[in-house]
Amino acid sequence: MSFSHVMKSSFKPLVDSRYSLKSSSHLIISSAITRSPVLYTRTLPPTTLLVREILTTSKTKPATSGTKLRNLFLGTTGILLGAFFLEYYSDSRAAIHKYVLMPIIHSTLDAEQAHKLAVWSAKWGLIARDKVSDDERLAIEVWGKKISNPVGLAAGFDKNGEAVDGMFDLGFGYVEIGSITPEPQPGNPKPRVFRLDPDRAIINRYGFNSDGHYQVSTRLNQRICRYLHNSVKLRPEETAILLSTSSDGFASLSDALGTNRSLRKDRLLGINLGKNKTSPSDSVDDYVKGIKRLGKFADVLVVNISSPNTPGLRGLQRIGILERLLKEVIDARNSLNDPKPPLLVKIAPDLSDEELQDIAHAALHSGVDGLIVSNTTISRPEILDSDPPLTSETGGLSGPPLKPLALHALRELYKHTQGKLTLIGCGGITDAQDALEYARAGATLVQLYTSFGFDGVGKPREIKDGILRELKGKRWVDVIGEDRKYECKELCQA
Repeated sequence: MSFSHVMKSSFKPLVDSRYSLKSSSHLIISSAITRSPVLYTRTLPPTTLLVREILTTSKTKPATSGTKLRNLFLGTTGILLGAFFLEYYSDSRAAIHKYVLMPIIHSTLDAEQAHKLAVWSAKWGLIARDKVSDDERLAIEVWGKKISNPVGLAAGFDKNGEAVDGMFDLGFGYVEIGSITPEPQPGNPKPRVFRLDPDRAIINRYGFNSDGHYQVSTRLNQRICRYLHNSVKLRPEETAILLSTSSDGFASLSDALGTNRSLRKDRLLGINLGKNKTSPSDSVDDYVKGIKRLGKFADVLVVNISSPNTPGLRGLQRIGILERLLKEVIDARNSLNDPKPPLLVKIAPDLSDEELQDIAHAALHSGVDGLIVSNTTISRPEILDSDPPLTSETGGLSGPPLKPLALHALRELYKHTQGKLTLIGCGGITDAQDALEYARAGATLVQLYTSFGFDGVGKPREIKDGILRELKGKRWVDVIGEDRKYECKELCQA
């Protein structure tokens, strides 16, 4: 076979494919280059030669100084933008939380799923923080302790003490966990939480879903160990010795260390106690167990006798049963080692004026330290704008529609207790004006829940800033009970 015949047969695919750069042609070209580079350069068109040069030189061509500078600039810019976004996102005042994240969450998750996501995020430190120090005008002394601000988180959000530090990081002055029952229980069947978006309200029938005393106390004890290790710089074995030699765990140890049981300066941790669904309706044993098991972790203890989702629970507010309950829980609290936490009772808003007067007198004579006014309501006010099938769901209603009932109950209780008990206002607080309305009606502290769920992590700071603007130079403590003082002054002048 002649040489020319071989070459023709070798280059026939190139001619037929019009110098294609497909993989099959690459192999032929490479073979031809190896045998006869001169023939190759004379045969291939200029475009193919250019492609070949780019392919063979791009891998080895060194980066120019301009390319290095560009890459450095782009890398530095990316890092700075990322750091800026993280700083922005980690500030609870950032608008992205209220106007971007919350609408997305509400449109993609149901109410209980969103609740679980919020607790999980706070537990692992994935939420923002309040990066502004509290103004001294918001500070108040209550039960012999200073609180940096009067805005608290109501029980029901962090039911099992999983996100205590995350909630304090958001700027709450008082965080209340629970309700916690002695034994674990799942609560009521799902669905059990419903958003009433037009009313910015919620109906829930959770039913005291709880991890139980043992699990929650273990969790709180682990939190203490982390604190002693990270802040006091104790080794694990030293921490174990300290806690084991203290007769009531951290209670007396916290006093020796000069810290609240919240482990936060000028902040208080409340623990809300509930009853198991299977316990006798008129029994107070579950509350006594809770005081003895969890009292050592609490700056404040709360007895919840007003949840509408546990059968028979609200019957404990009847005067005869209530007096016996208060005596037993006070005795249990008094059996704790010093410093003893103050004991509060959380009541319902669905009480007559006569019933409120009875509760006020029983509380005054029993020695309890305060009342929380109020829990959710079983009523459905006519002002509701949500669809009737939704508003007719069984459960307790919270949010703005609750506010008139809770405020009325607060005013009645403040009148009957004459300012001798600490009252905490809770129900429908969405802004600074609401918070101040509760203060003027007699509330020493206020608590949020539903508005926090609707507006997100910036709510505590938003309300604190609003209060400062509304106070116009006054202090929070100056306006507590202002309405009642004004009424008394008018009566005296008359």
